[in-house]
Amino acid sequence: MKLLRTEIGVVIAHHGGYARLDESWDALMQRDDVLTFLAQQAERAQPWSSEPNALAPVSSQEVWAAGVTYLRSRAARMEESRDAGGGSFYDRVYDAPRPELFFKAQGWRVRGPGDDVRIRRDAKWSVPEPEIAICADASGRIVGYTIGNDMSSRDIEGENPLYLPQAKSYDGSCALGPAVLLVESLAPETQITMQVQRDGDTAFSAVTEWARMKRTPRELLDWLYRETSFPYGCVLLTGTGIVPPDDFTLQPGDTITISVSGIGTLTNTVGAA
Repeated sequence: MKLLRTEIGVVIAHHGGYARLDESWDALMQRDDVLTFLAQQAERAQPWSSEPNALAPVSSQEVWAAGVTYLRSRAARMEESRDAGGGSFYDRVYDAPRPELFFKAQGWRVRGPGDDVRIRRDAKWSVPEPEIAICADASGRIVGYTIGNDMSSRDIEGENPLYLPQAKSYDGSCALGPAVLLVESLAPETQITMQVQRDGDTAFSAVTEWARMKRTPRELLDWLYRETSFPYGCVLLTGTGIVPPDDFTLQPGDTITISVSGIGTLTNTVGAA
């Protein structure tokens, strides 16, 4: 069962059919019984002539992100920040009880399926970061999971770890979609794949598994909600286990395709800087 935010409203996809809801996305994330309510509404699902056009599954929610949750990400961050003296920071946070959590985007800054993402004009080394994103309600309960693209300026972050907000949060730096898979947990063998197409050729491709993430979704959410309230719920990117090689950087016109088994595929093109 999946939840979609579409041009015609909030829609449940279930057993090949669709049911449109009367409630807004924000109202759903404020419900105490959202999963039970959606399961009941799914029984109304009927075949449609065409699949509704999916928007980013976020409205008034904030988008946050967790860093250095995969070993591959730890190694890449240590390497990029070595000259700035910050290499050991990432090694420490990988093993520390407290995770790295940072604000990524307001809902209105998030791009959806088929939308353009961006690279910063003042960045020379930009990469996509394919991630599984947790969708949580106002009380911090897991509603489900979607796909995220955490666009990052690695040269800016590597120059000084204090530049992380500029490397991570800017217009067009986050994409989410296409749907929220309504489950409380994902199978460890869930695969995350990414492919970057450039001028008709594959510029980069890789695959990893959810089981490679060091921390659990519940652990990350508990830290995030510990001293911060989210009246409309939130979306939490869980980190990436796929990092392109150091000689790779995104270019305008590149097409980024991220697929997660059970959730679907998120495709975005890099727009003009």
